[in-house]
Amino acid sequence: MGLFGREGKGAPFDWIVVGLGNPGDKYAKTRHNVGEEVIRLLADRRNATLKGGRDNALVAETRFDGPDGDERVALAFPITYMNESGRAVGAMVRRYRIESPEQIIVVQDELDLPPGDLRVKAGGGLAGHNGLRSITNHVKSQDYLRVRIGVGKPDSKHVGKVHVLAPFPKRQRELIDVVIADAADAVEMIIAEGVDAAMQRYNTKK
Repeated sequence: MGLFGREGKGAPFDWIVVGLGNPGDKYAKTRHNVGEEVIRLLADRRNATLKGGRDNALVAETRFDGPDGDERVALAFPITYMNESGRAVGAMVRRYRIESPEQIIVVQDELDLPPGDLRVKAGGGLAGHNGLRSITNHVKSQDYLRVRIGVGKPDSKHVGKVHVLAPFPKRQRELIDVVIADAADAVEMIIAEGVDAAMQRYNTKK
């Protein structure tokens, strides 16, 4: 079971939504930080404020519409670096008494998708993503849900790190702003209607 099912204090939350990225202004708006942008947009939509203090993350506790009424949701941006994201996620799983990895939604950048593409995925492999690897190591499961935002592949493997830590070129930024909003919509749909409905909506080629 890993961390899941352990006793905690307070009423359990229904969901944790985690946007991956690196902390600090110099990484804002880079390819690796699209997850952070989605979390900030979701918080803005609910007039919620991301606050630090615990679990190596900025967190906003809020509510989303769900199939049975309000769902208690923690929106989180780990302020560890990307490859230590799991430290924050593992701590939040315990604190918010999350009972299953399927109650974790991770919003991530995806090299294997072209810029502007969006896919929803339940579980699966890590595709070499250091943030996902860290989360899997800490929660002992790969069954969490993912909202994958395409950032495209670099021209050469040797510039992969430079690629993900760079901002989008101006010609792509408008497209990325649209997909950030779509990704936030996808998170809301997962919570409201389930991951299968979101996959059917967002994984169908346009």
